[in-house]
Amino acid sequence: MTWLIWRQIRTQFLAIYALVAAAAVVLAVTGPRLADLTPVDGTIFTQLTEFDRFTYYSGIAVIAVVPALIGIFWGAPLVARELENGTHRLAWNQSVTRTRWLAVKLGVAILATAVAVGTLTLAITWWTIPLDGIQSETRGSLPSRLAPVAFAMRGIVPISYAVFALVLGVTLGVLLRRSLLAMALTLAVYVAAQIAVPFLVRPHLVPTETQTVAISMETMAGLGTQGGSDDIEFQAKAADPSDWVIENETINSAGQVTGLPAWFADCMPRPPRPGEGAPDAPVQSPADTLDACFSRLASEGYQQRVVVQPVSHFWPLQWAETGLYAGASALLAGLAFWWTRRRLS
Repeated sequence: MTWLIWRQIRTQFLAIYALVAAAAVVLAVTGPRLADLTPVDGTIFTQLTEFDRFTYYSGIAVIAVVPALIGIFWGAPLVARELENGTHRLAWNQSVTRTRWLAVKLGVAILATAVAVGTLTLAITWWTIPLDGIQSETRGSLPSRLAPVAFAMRGIVPISYAVFALVLGVTLGVLLRRSLLAMALTLAVYVAAQIAVPFLVRPHLVPTETQTVAISMETMAGLGTQGGSDDIEFQAKAADPSDWVIENETINSAGQVTGLPAWFADCMPRPPRPGEGAPDAPVQSPADTLDACFSRLASEGYQQRVVVQPVSHFWPLQWAETGLYAGASALLAGLAFWWTRRRLS
């Protein structure tokens, strides 16, 4: 039975492990140089090459794509192809029970998936440690490891994504008995889960922390309009730049969520019109004007409430989300076994 399973999955197995091996070699060669970089002005950002940044974002892309590919091209056809061709009956007539038939198929595939994706994400996590959340005053920054785009490419959650995609594909193959239909639906469901979980579920898996900060130049992360509205919104920084900001709201003296008062728009500095101001007249900087506006906000009791997942919650969130996907995978596997025993013929 195991030999038969190997014959059926060897193409997908070799393709995935070849990708993992190639990625591991690239990361092993380039990683030590990053670890040895000496910070300049407190950061190594300016010393990164274009290849370093390309490799960083390629790691995000690879981890995002690999679980989906496993679910589509490995999980969905694993059982559906046999059901389409009727070859499952041959195995069942050779004293192999339905439960054992599916258990061996699913067990071998899950083990191979976990090892491959675990090796890949371990290599990527090690390679990106020096780059977590590094910033430059003039040339940008890289996301912290809690940022949604980076969180999903390190730690242990990519393993749970891949196993979930695989089991999802197998289950849909059992239910639909059509490889192409199962592949298409696997992609749709997996993508939907990857969009919904980071923004609707992950922020609430571990209790958040709330920070209340003054509205000032020192705490300002952004100031402008949102969504085509004329209302001005203030965005404050988290206490730690690596924290994941979930909510950023202005509150009044009563602690109620509100917008900035109407007078703030008139208080903000405006660019001078052509010909305005005498050539030798002292120029008031925008920062001075904004400080006066912020001081007035403070005197009226306005503050900023920032709800965050602190960077210290990285591993609790990793374990919680891994458990979530593991539970979903277990439910899907249970459905696949039940359907195989009760409904397949």
